[in-house]
Amino acid sequence: MKIAIYSNLGESSNNVATSLKQEIDQSQSLSVDGLNPEMVISVGGDGTLLSAFHHYQDISDRIRMVGIHTGHLGFYTDWRDYEVSELVDSLEHDNGQSVTYPLLDIRVNYVTGGLADVGLALNESTLKQINGTMVADLYIKNQLFESFRGDGLCVSTPSGSTAYNKSVGGAIINPLLNAIQVAEISSINNRVFRTLGSPLIIAPDEWIKVVLKSSGQTILTCDHQVISTEPIASIEYRISKRRIAFAQYRHTQFWRRVSNSFIGRAKADD
Repeated sequence: MKIAIYSNLGESSNNVATSLKQEIDQSQSLSVDGLNPEMVISVGGDGTLLSAFHHYQDISDRIRMVGIHTGHLGFYTDWRDYEVSELVDSLEHDNGQSVTYPLLDIRVNYVTGGLADVGLALNESTLKQINGTMVADLYIKNQLFESFRGDGLCVSTPSGSTAYNKSVGGAIINPLLNAIQVAEISSINNRVFRTLGSPLIIAPDEWIKVVLKSSGQTILTCDHQVISTEPIASIEYRISKRRIAFAQYRHTQFWRRVSNSFIGRAKADD
């Protein structure tokens, strides 16, 4: 199996990456290949795994991912820094087992007339206006749902629902569900302007279209990256036909992960 190692620049992560490479080099069935991997191992945290995903986005339908965390347990990282040998043993006995999660497809229509398939988000995409109130019409499929006024919108995947989406009042969704979510960011609600004010869960056969009505400068993000500050006419969000695959050697159950991260107490399995 060909393996790519993607590490952040921290000293502890680099040490783990070095140890991992040394053990892979000693294996008869594994090799390090950063150009055409079958497995991508990120070393760091969830941010590092997001970066690794985008680095290999063009071949994401042909790879599986594994995360080694060098700090606290993250949502995408199932292995700790002291478990390198155990992970390599699992890689050597790999039989293709995996779990897949939905991805968010983002397409932008610019004011200049250009149309861009921006790419895929593993966590979320946000649209915000830099100055003043963002005004936009929100369509579900091709039907106008509401006219939004506020700071912006967050569209997230189920696995990304525990990230920025949660901080703006969105629901937490099990990533085994094939859906995307729209959460409002500081919407304006009064006698004149009214939005639903609740997260929207969008089914696989539906899509979201956001048509900008305000003229202020906007910022469009994809996961942790700013991808556009150009004037935007509209954005279309869909559940991607592609999915991200994680090697399922010891994939932590989602609700246990949520409990450990936000409630702070681990419970034994029933």
